Amino acid sequence: MAFAGEFDSSYLPIAEHGLVGDLHTVALVGTDGTIDWYCCPAFDAPSVFGAILDREHGGFYALCPDAPGWTSRQLYLPDTNVLITRFFTPDGVAEIEDFMPIETADVAHHRHRLVRRVVVMRGVMPFTLEVQPRFDYGREDHDVALQEHGVVFRSPSLALALEGSWSGSGSVPRHRGAGVRAGFELRAGESRSFVLERVAEDYVCRPYPERETAAAFDATVRYWRAWLGRSRYRGRWREMVNRSALTLKLLTYAPTGAIVAAATTSLPERIGGDRNWDYRYTWIRDAAFSLYALLRLGFTEEASAFMDWLTDRTRESQQGPPGSSGPLQIMYGIDGRRELPEIELSHWTGYCGSRPVRIGNGAAGQLQLDIYGELIDSIYLYNKYGSPIFHETWDHVQRIVDWLCENWDQADEGIWETRGGQKDFTYSRLMTWVALERAIRMHRTRGLPGNIVRWIGERDRVYRQIMDRGYNTQRGAFVQHYDSDVLDASLLLMPLVLFIAGKDPHWLSTLDAIGDELVSDSLVYRYDVEASPDGLRGHEGTFSMCSFWYVEALTRAGRLDEARLAFEKMLTYANHVGLYSEEIGPTGELLGNFPQAFTHIALISAAYNLDRALG
Repeated sequence: MAFAGEFDSSYLPIAEHGLVGDLHTVALVGTDGTIDWYCCPAFDAPSVFGAILDREHGGFYALCPDAPGWTSRQLYLPDTNVLITRFFTPDGVAEIEDFMPIETADVAHHRHRLVRRVVVMRGVMPFTLEVQPRFDYGREDHDVALQEHGVVFRSPSLALALEGSWSGSGSVPRHRGAGVRAGFELRAGESRSFVLERVAEDYVCRPYPERETAAAFDATVRYWRAWLGRSRYRGRWREMVNRSALTLKLLTYAPTGAIVAAATTSLPERIGGDRNWDYRYTWIRDAAFSLYALLRLGFTEEASAFMDWLTDRTRESQQGPPGSSGPLQIMYGIDGRRELPEIELSHWTGYCGSRPVRIGNGAAGQLQLDIYGELIDSIYLYNKYGSPIFHETWDHVQRIVDWLCENWDQADEGIWETRGGQKDFTYSRLMTWVALERAIRMHRTRGLPGNIVRWIGERDRVYRQIMDRGYNTQRGAFVQHYDSDVLDASLLLMPLVLFIAGKDPHWLSTLDAIGDELVSDSLVYRYDVEASPDGLRGHEGTFSMCSFWYVEALTRAGRLDEARLAFEKMLTYANHVGLYSEEIGPTGELLGNFPQAFTHIALISAAYNLDRALG
């Protein structure tokens, strides 16, 4: 595989990773058996292993054969989030089963067990285990306490214990730098398990018998298969839809129901570039799409939990976030916190030298008016397909809609969170129309109170403005912002949100223009950076989410053969275990944060609607 930019071969490609998690946090496991990204105790907590962002100083947990010339393959145990990495040598075949048991949603008492079980299937195989934690993104020192049955790593903010079945394994862990290393050899039918878990500072390690980890393995498998068994999808692309659903569940924070945009921070949109952002938070705009995907698949419990999280945000909107010009922020922490200060970790080199490495996200303070459409659309969808919304929620909706009536006609930063200044983005107006239209629908179907005359008047004003100023007659297309001729992939949502008919001439000409200028072999660019400077240096890859929007737009235009081919092509860009990152580079490499929830949500929606259209 080739890579854009100067790829450092000492880093695994982003695509060469699987994901395990416990609904609080996740770990990335490379095809070489190394965990190079893990934050504990939550998605957005400081990292313990961060070698994916700095190979030398980020920290890692390696477990691999101690033999020359080995190869590996990786897969998920069917219908689960249990990851299996298989190793092949001339003398044997073995596999590592990586998983995190699903425990209580109680943050205080969750153990966050990261279990690695090595099983030799044929022959004999020597292994090396090395654990090198780097707490708080490598900013905190820690001590290493070797005990009879394991090791405790203690930092000022977190203590982790590494335990296992050391007896008879040929070696016990020994100091190696700021971590430990051990070697062992297994023969066919033998296994060894290692458990890394959060503990108290005075914790004393204990043996972990194989029967205990085997029981945890069985319970984890049962959990995931029972969960997936609730899915109602029976269409043509069941395997990929199921994997996307399982990924979406892995990116869910059980204590609050929030879904993170991605599991990582600062994986670059271009190798060597500086478009590196922290996606371990929850965007309001993801809400409608997330709820739609969950409800379509029948996961009403998850939709309800996410709806509770959203309701809490609307409740807080009465006073508005400090320093903002609207009642809601565009994103929040998974626990609902508003403050997400953007900090650069100057001591880390970044993935393949892609600096800066950022934690936090400064875009949280931007004005992006489209979020109100996505928020109210999510409430509308839940009211229609989930459960009727309550009086308090409707009061918050009324207040937000009334604020929008006063404030929709202003420039903002837009959906892509550009740093190039505010503009009159057509997509922002589109989603304003969605907010008003969905509020009107709920008012009419439920008989709920509201200033309906005003809402209808403002909705119609927005509609006419989009048709008059958002459509460029010379281009024969809807454009990125008013008084421009630049195309934008976000407008692929126009027929999806029912603003315009999928076969309307205005839309078909727009779809053709996007296909000609922004689409390359089913892959869709968000916009032309040269034609519409966004205040950032360099270029980026195609945006995977937009590629699935394109499939759905083709579907609604009745171009089903094109839609199906584009969808099937997009499936070839998933990695070996069915995961997608944010973007895809010019030669098919995965770029950006990984895996990205929004892409898997868009895949579910496109598969559902294309399958229905094909009959």
